[in-house]
Amino acid sequence: MGSGWFTVSVVSVVSAACMLAAAPPEPAGGLRSAEAYWTAARMAAAVPVDAVRSRAAAGAGAPSGIPTGVHFDGMPMVGTFFYRQAGIGTADTSCTGSVVRSAGKSMVLTAGHCAVGMRQPANRAVFVPRYRHGKTAAGQPFGIFPVRAGGVYTDPRYRVHGRAALSDLDLAFVLVEPNAKGRVEKVTGALAFTPVGTYEHEVTVVGYPSASRVNKGHEAVRCDVPTTRLRGFRQLRMVCKGFYGGVSGGPWIKDYDAARRTGKVIGNTGGYHGGGNDSWVTYAPVYGKEARELYEDADSGRDPDSLSRPPYPGSADGLPLPGSGELWTHAKAMASGDFTGSGRSSLLVVWTDGEVTLFPGDGRGGFLPERRLMAPNAGWKEVAAVTAGDFTGSDRFDLMVRRKDGRMTLHGDVGSHGLGRVTEMAPAGSVWKHAAQITAGRFDASTYVTDLVVRWSDGELTLHTAVGAGTFGREHRLKGPGPAWKGAALLAAGQFSGTRKWDLLVRWSNGALAGHPGIGTRGLGGARRLHGPDDTWTHSVLMTTGQYTGDGLTNDLIVRWSDGETTLYEDTRTNGLGAERMLVPPRA
Repeated sequence: MGSGWFTVSVVSVVSAACMLAAAPPEPAGGLRSAEAYWTAARMAAAVPVDAVRSRAAAGAGAPSGIPTGVHFDGMPMVGTFFYRQAGIGTADTSCTGSVVRSAGKSMVLTAGHCAVGMRQPANRAVFVPRYRHGKTAAGQPFGIFPVRAGGVYTDPRYRVHGRAALSDLDLAFVLVEPNAKGRVEKVTGALAFTPVGTYEHEVTVVGYPSASRVNKGHEAVRCDVPTTRLRGFRQLRMVCKGFYGGVSGGPWIKDYDAARRTGKVIGNTGGYHGGGNDSWVTYAPVYGKEARELYEDADSGRDPDSLSRPPYPGSADGLPLPGSGELWTHAKAMASGDFTGSGRSSLLVVWTDGEVTLFPGDGRGGFLPERRLMAPNAGWKEVAAVTAGDFTGSDRFDLMVRRKDGRMTLHGDVGSHGLGRVTEMAPAGSVWKHAAQITAGRFDASTYVTDLVVRWSDGELTLHTAVGAGTFGREHRLKGPGPAWKGAALLAAGQFSGTRKWDLLVRWSNGALAGHPGIGTRGLGGARRLHGPDDTWTHSVLMTTGQYTGDGLTNDLIVRWSDGETTLYEDTRTNGLGAERMLVPPRA
């Protein structure tokens, strides 16, 4: 793969440029129309495309100790795209972009999810280097540069999936017309498009977050930060507050020289969740063979849609769980627990055809080969929910199973050879048919995981302590019936506080995640928001918590999404989700 990485050299650019006419062409006929359309007020009112993608407000809910981006005067070659995009009503739209060296001296880099809107007809797209809030088009430091008709280049395999592996391809090259000052690269200077193929760098990340109470002047923001890898993806990750709606497409720069107006751009804000679903963790695609080919397409004027390219392979690391997203849409119930006696969790899955399988954890966030516990059968097709705990006190986890008709069974000491001893806990037709969500934990018990939280269909929330074979122990009402807790769509439990006692985790119907670290027989305790609300988390279908990594705590959250993608959030805490790792890619 090493031969695929390259840096656009000054020599090659200069040589190609010599084949062009020395004088810049006349400004495009659409320049005057664009200047008339993009008034100061219209640019100021533009809606960031990534605001529609649910990026959070500046720094909201960020954990402590995270650096904050600095508002500054901007860089000459970094600016804002403005364009009209269908699906955002009558609002105009904005994204960030940066000029990159090219033979035609007219190329701007941005995010693929930004460029999709620029390919729509009558989009009136323009690039405004070093944008100044409140200034007219003519009053901008370098003027405005209309996007050339047919000049938007995205990888034909890219789709605005958000969570999908194809988000690795979230970049675009846009060719712009000259204005009265000349070609954009000659006017502003340019960065060198530089695929690096590695993940740990020191970079300056720049973007134009939208006007808000913390950025009334719609100023550029920068953050000098180290990068790491977003596991499971070919993407960079950085942590810095202040990168909210409007920063998509912004450059990640190495070795910037302000005097010479040069530097190397090794990424652009984009990728997973459009570049991030909060304002302090931000992502960028790592440029590889696919990015190099797209750059060459744009530089030569070659239409990438006309070329045959193989399916995108995704991360070269492989994926820790077998199968595709299509297969995992058939995972109807999941539970985590030490089913093998290894001292670490395994993932138990009930499939829609009644099959039950076990994926033993390797203790490093990965999984050993799948083991079948039950062949497909009609009886287990009726399973509505499962949870795992050591209800029999044997140091081996048991499985609590609720069926649609209200029958409850406990399968003691589930292991690699089967589903263990079966104890009938409640018959068909029992009140348990109204148990909408169940999750086991150590909320009151001192040794074993023998407590059970139940969210009932009428909104009541109860805690059952000292649950065992043949008994649901003692019931404690935490919340009475009512509409509030009817919105608790998913429950999980784990050691998110880092103590021996477990906490309750709730995914609400609006996409918010909240933890209750004080839950016990006296009540729920206070709630702590971990994330959201946002639309993305409304698509989470199942969640379970286990001890899948090496910190000795049951705080690794696994989520199965509506598209089959399955994600691990390692070491999740009460102040935020842990490091994200894709276990299964979404269905195509």
